[in-house]
Parts: sequence; structure tokens; C-alpha cells
Amino acid sequence: MKTAKHIGIVACSAEGAALCYRTICIEGAKFMGRHAHPEVTMHTFPLSEYMRCIEVGDWKGIADLMISSAANVAKVGADFAICPDNTIHQAFDLVVKKSPIPWLHIAEEVAAEAIHQNYTCLGVLGTIFSDGTQAKQVFDPRQYPTHAGQFTAIFNKMTTSAFNDPG
Repeated sequence: MKTAKHIGIVACSAEGAALCYRTICIEGAKFMGRHAHPEVTMHTFPLSEYMRCIEVGDWKGIADLMISSAANVAKVGADFAICPDNTIHQAFDLVVKKSPIPWLHIAEEVAAEAIHQNYTCLGVLGTIFSDGTQAKQVFDPRQYPTHAGQFTAIFNKMTTSAFNDPG
């Protein structure tokens, strides 16, 4: 008996994908019971394929990778797709037009939960490649003003799990 929708994770970095999967499993148990979580399928291309496109601003190339991953998770039964990566969400509008399954948008879901929880201050992390466009399109700047701050260190440390490395 199916009790929750099948989630398809369209992964970019190993760190983001692993954290997303782990969060789904932990939070799932809170709602579904001990040792229970939704069915989850993940697909990812090597980060190098995404980086090749990101470094030259090829958002159509990013979208093509995301659509291909969405098709893969859809083939095995995913009801919808999520992507735990702020940077590649810059291609989101290109993706949803051609995706074989619906998507949840990372910033839209965070914004909805922030409103639901009556948060007055949010911290949204991004890498040097995240220009903040997605957050600016979703968050009301009167309620959640944005502050510039791009950090190469976030990208370098998160994609290599070098969290304790001071450099």
C-alpha cells in the first residue's frame, strides 16, 4: 500500500544530494512512523558535467541534464522531482517546460514554509555561482531583504566535504 508519493531527487553535487536524501528519510519517520519514509529514487550526472556548463553560463545545457535526470527517475516511478542545488535552479524555468514529471522549486518551498512558520529572518546560502535570482524572484524583499555575499569557499568546501579545512 502506497502511503506517500515517490520522490525523485535530481542531484548535482554529492553533498547536496546526500543531505537531501538523509533529510527525507529522517523527516519521513516523523510523519510516517518509525523506520518509514517515502520511496526515493536519485539520479545524478558527474558534477564535472554540470560544472562544464555552469562555468560558461550554459543554462540550456544544465536544463538538458536536469530533464534527463528527471526522465530517469520518472521511468522508475517517481511522482515528482526535487533538486537540492541552488545554483542549477537558475535553469528551472527551462526544465519545467519539458519535464516528464512535476517539480518542487527549492526557493518556493522554503518561502512557503517560512511564511507558514512566521519567520522574520532567513539565511539562504549559495555558492559563487548562485546569483540570488531564484531567491529574489520568490522571496518578498520587503519581508526578507537580500544581502549580497557570494563565497567561493562555500562551493569549494561543500563539494569536497572539506568542512574542517581552514583554507
